[in-house]
Amino acid sequence: CNSKGYGIIAMETDKDHIHFLISYDSTDRVCDIVKLIKQQTTHYLWQKYPNFLFKCYWKHKIFWSDGYFACSIGEVSSTTIQKYIENQG
Repeated sequence: CNSKGYGIIAMETDKDHIHFLISYDSTDRVCDIVKLIKQQTTHYLWQKYPNFLFKCYWKHKIFWSDGYFACSIGEVSSTTIQKYIENQG
């Protein structure tokens, strides 16, 4: 996120997914942001934990599922969304 100028406002993990509240330029596409996050975190995790991941994943360089869910804040304040994310997991 730092390399592209995105700001991670809040982040929390659950047992099988992760929640992010990210600030980004309105000209960027959400699908491109998700793709970048998935690519860079997959690379980092396989570099850092290859032995563990080889035991859990049958195919190298796989970590994330294909899909994702994204929504804009809309009528809710960013503080409300941030509190929601921080209380996950």
